[in-house]
Amino acid sequence: MSEWTMKRFWKEATVEAQDRGYAVLLDGRPVKTPAKAPLVVPTRGMAQAIAAEWNAQDGRVDPATMPVTRSANAAIDKVAHQHAEVAQMLAEYGDADLTCYRADKPAALVERQAAAWDPLLAWTAATFGAPLQTRAGVMHAPQDPAALAPLRAEVHGFDPFRLTALHDLVSMSGSLVIGLAATRGLHDGDTLWALSRIDEAWQEEQWGRDEEAVEQAEYKRGEFQHALRFYALCKPD
Repeated sequence: MSEWTMKRFWKEATVEAQDRGYAVLLDGRPVKTPAKAPLVVPTRGMAQAIAAEWNAQDGRVDPATMPVTRSANAAIDKVAHQHAEVAQMLAEYGDADLTCYRADKPAALVERQAAAWDPLLAWTAATFGAPLQTRAGVMHAPQDPAALAPLRAEVHGFDPFRLTALHDLVSMSGSLVIGLAATRGLHDGDTLWALSRIDEAWQEEQWGRDEEAVEQAEYKRGEFQHALRFYALCKPD
């Protein structure tokens, strides 16, 4: 995002309703994305969050402190132009979903995985008509295409902004099931993140903390929580 890094030159970022959504203005001038498209987003809440990020800048603009702006840029410049490809990539997670691949020992881990993930798979079957099957071990075993079809349809039905959020929810958790559960509000973000970390928590209990792994996990957790917030901002005001 270095191409749009700059020093602050504006006094105030504001929001303006337009025919296609809500634009963010800097002293009355519209903000553009890195690809020079108008930064117009679907809800007032999202536009206000973006404006707040621009108003919070002091001196040189720091894109790292502007996650909503970053995600909106991605939705407009990338996902909108590659919607089918992004949706298909995410839908394919269902064929090898984290929640389906189970340990066969030790018994305590087997029980922990079942307690955490079986309710998610039951919810997926009931909500989408997608009964995914579990597998022992890590070798890939394809799911029934008929079970995957409704999940694929669900993902392809997302607009570019919601699909941008889903991308991070799925890629950070490693699970389409958990990503979709996040979009439906099945559990709060902390609970869903913990459900995606069953194996890692087990390993940490057995062997202790790996600081590098902890740092990477914390980064992913932050991205997951941001994606959940960005998805919420996609909802009409």
